[in-house]
Amino acid sequence: MKTDKSNLVKRIVGTLIIPVIAILIFYIVCAVKGIAFFETSNHVLIFCRSIATVTLTTFALSINLNSGRFDFSLGSISLLASVVGSTITLQYNLPAAAMLVITLAAGIVLGAVSGLLYVLLKLPALITSLGVALLFESISSIIAGSGVSFTTEKALTQFSSSIPNMVIVTVIAFGFMFIVMNYTKFGFNYAALKDGQKVAVDTGIKEKMNAIACYAIAGAMMGMVGYINASLTGTIQSSLNFGSIGAMFVAFLPMFIGGFVGRFSDQYLGMVLGAATYATIQLGFVRLGLSSEAQSLVSALVLVGFLIYLNNEHSIVGLFKRKPAVK
Repeated sequence: MKTDKSNLVKRIVGTLIIPVIAILIFYIVCAVKGIAFFETSNHVLIFCRSIATVTLTTFALSINLNSGRFDFSLGSISLLASVVGSTITLQYNLPAAAMLVITLAAGIVLGAVSGLLYVLLKLPALITSLGVALLFESISSIIAGSGVSFTTEKALTQFSSSIPNMVIVTVIAFGFMFIVMNYTKFGFNYAALKDGQKVAVDTGIKEKMNAIACYAIAGAMMGMVGYINASLTGTIQSSLNFGSIGAMFVAFLPMFIGGFVGRFSDQYLGMVLGAATYATIQLGFVRLGLSSEAQSLVSALVLVGFLIYLNNEHSIVGLFKRKPAVK
């Protein structure tokens, strides 16, 4: 009985320790400087919105990266999906809900196209995704020119200003990934392909269809990111020459945290908590008045430090478990 309780405590602590430490650090530092971490409801909104977008991006990156496919096209999918959704909505004077549906659908289609090109061209995923990124960036520029603006359309700019909306998006995204990856045939096939591709294919699992589905899911996530970002500012700026690639880099820290938390509970829950950690760090930097250069430096150091810990975990833990010398 004691063993079961100790295991439960260990799992809870392992799951929550990283975001809790991050929140405590910034709360204490802000308190010392006489700054409230959440001074207004707008700070809570920024925090929740950051969790939502980073969670979606992390899910999109991880679903292919965990299978050895590095996808640089995520940012371009988000860009083009939002351009398509906003352009059609404005052209036909459709309601805000239509923009959400169209943008999400466009993300799914664009993700599937990216996956199909990867399967048909038989090139490394990294090379294919770079080509897809250039292609989608070019198409978005052709459609939108220098960009799309709908700042005067209040109905189209309200979604990202709601804390409940951001919470709902995060919960739905987590629920979708948790159920699909853990309790469906697609998820079982995905795990089998990831752990032993040749054996899985020999048993009849369709590797190519599973890969295309992974890209489509990633596209759906990035389509939602595009919609949130577009409705936040009411503008979409075109991007060329791999300018969209930077959108994916926010996902690395949450993804690695998800891998760590996965040892204690569920990796997708860990990714959400990783996104919360990232959002805590970013909001903390803003509240403390750090420059963008300092923010980039500290974020990089945090990521590198966490990777160093993961790669040397047994050695570090061993330092605290060494038995005292016998006298």
